[in-house]
Amino acid sequence: MTIGIGGSTQEEALGRLRNMLDGVEPIAIAEYLARIDNAQRRMKQLGLDAIFLSAGANLEYFTGVRWSPSERMVGAVLPANGALEYLAPAFEEGTIRDFMVVNGPVNGWQEHESPYRLLLDCLQRMGIQPNTSLRPCIGLCPSLPFFMFDGLRLLDPGYAFTDASIVTSYCRQRKTPAEIALMQRAKDMTLEVHKAAASILHEGISTTEVVRFIELAHRAVGAPGSTFCIVLFGEASAFPHGVKYPQTLRRGDMVLIDTGCRVHSYLSDITRSYVFGEPSEHQRALWTFEKDAQLAAFAAARLGARCEEVDEAARGALEACGLGPDYQLPGLPHRTGHGIGLEIHESPYLVRGDQTPIDVGMCFSNEPMICVPGEFGIRLEDHFYMDESGPRWFTEPSHSIDDPFGLAR
Repeated sequence: MTIGIGGSTQEEALGRLRNMLDGVEPIAIAEYLARIDNAQRRMKQLGLDAIFLSAGANLEYFTGVRWSPSERMVGAVLPANGALEYLAPAFEEGTIRDFMVVNGPVNGWQEHESPYRLLLDCLQRMGIQPNTSLRPCIGLCPSLPFFMFDGLRLLDPGYAFTDASIVTSYCRQRKTPAEIALMQRAKDMTLEVHKAAASILHEGISTTEVVRFIELAHRAVGAPGSTFCIVLFGEASAFPHGVKYPQTLRRGDMVLIDTGCRVHSYLSDITRSYVFGEPSEHQRALWTFEKDAQLAAFAAARLGARCEEVDEAARGALEACGLGPDYQLPGLPHRTGHGIGLEIHESPYLVRGDQTPIDVGMCFSNEPMICVPGEFGIRLEDHFYMDESGPRWFTEPSHSIDDPFGLAR
């Protein structure tokens, strides 16, 4: 039997977990102000007059306001020079102020009024005047709905609009020590949850029951719950993001669990794959190929290397084992990894075509999954961050198919 798999009741496993949030502090106001300064410097370098930080991760990153996007325009106008101002429905002003870490005036619009007109009025009060011959350049977040962009564009042709990612993504890609510390804690918490989940497995347990347990386990270590959870048994594990039907665990099944949590808005995302029972030689061989591909990707993550080179290294390792090539199955059907921070998937990406140079502070998943249709899938997903000397693991990768959590050391 695989070490660490089974042997505990759910009550016993939950009883061993402890709250891991003691002493964990959120991002401080000084760091938010430094982020704004960094963005304004880059805006000046690139010739942007202002950016509109619409509801979502960009608004939260620069202001602390955590707000889900909807059909109502909410955000903050950040000029290249001067202080930011918020824009929101008038009835939401109190809530916006409650969320604020960075203070600023709130420009409120009534339900029958145009938020687009209000945003352009705000720009003009900031001294950014429309000009049809030399149009001021305003950055918009890619997540802003098209109808909002269209409303702004049609209202006044005296402004030019561009993708704000050249500012926002550039800033967010390079995590500070405070951000890395929050992600480290979230990942430590989720790894403990993985160990607990493995310990409760028994023949006949359903994927639905394991998902419910993982939610409780994340709460037990101090998280609000799971941000997501994928549990797959047997043939279903060959589908990277799961299937619509629950499964029941049988001896010899490959188990794939992918889950994460949030600590002060920063995310974890860890996948473990192992066998319930005794691995077959085929399962054992492919598990080893998967681990080798993960280590090849990690070794390729050098400062200054292009993100796509990491994907190339993982695919090369798998192709050397007779898998693939390219996206063909059995093999790796998706990119090797993604950035992570306030969003579970954010730029840059470890994928062909992403030529972003790897820089200090960047954080990535490393998950070159092997899918064998009709049989099973194996995904070992850990994350790493870049410091001045190269890549550093957030969590120690799985040790072996017989001892995935290193409990026998």
